[in-house]
Amino acid sequence: MVDPYEKCPVYENKNYLFRLVETSDASDLLAVYSDERAVPFFNSDNCNGDDFHYTTLERMQKAIDFWLRAYRDRGFVRWAVVDRNTGHAVGTIELFNRTGKITDYFYDCGLLRLDLRSDYEREERIQEILSLIVPPAFALFGCRMLATKIPPFAAERRKAAEQAGFAESKETLIGGDDGKIYTDYYVLLKFSERMPTCDPASCR
Repeated sequence: MVDPYEKCPVYENKNYLFRLVETSDASDLLAVYSDERAVPFFNSDNCNGDDFHYTTLERMQKAIDFWLRAYRDRGFVRWAVVDRNTGHAVGTIELFNRTGKITDYFYDCGLLRLDLRSDYEREERIQEILSLIVPPAFALFGCRMLATKIPPFAAERRKAAEQAGFAESKETLIGGDDGKIYTDYYVLLKFSERMPTCDPASCR
């Protein structure tokens, strides 16, 4: 099995490229994380109060430095989502297998965080992005299911996730730091009949 922390896999199709975030992405990603219309869609659950609203290049760079440090410590993988038509990073994807002291419903779950610039918060765009990252995620992180947070107002995101096979869960996620309860998660089980298949040509 591929270890994503030994060598971060790259996924791509004609429109998008996913690769490990780089320090040189700071300017592009500042346009994402300073976008006030995008911030409400970011999943900041269990993130020590960080709302991911960054308004300076220095703060954005510190966030990238933290993501890369977490990657080296095998905490999570944070990919940059690059629009191949423009060459600019328009968002990020974070994935990790959620294990640890808390053994709630979301234990051994691949937790997927998707942060996009607000003009990419569209059903077709999100569906295409999910079609690249969802199929390999189970094997990549050895998890029994995937979960992603979708607030009630995120209609385009919800429709895209449902097309990818995700379904709303009534289960709550318990924060590992303070025991806080988090809601609004959609899940995809490993052997779901609706789970999309992976195009081998899309990943390397």
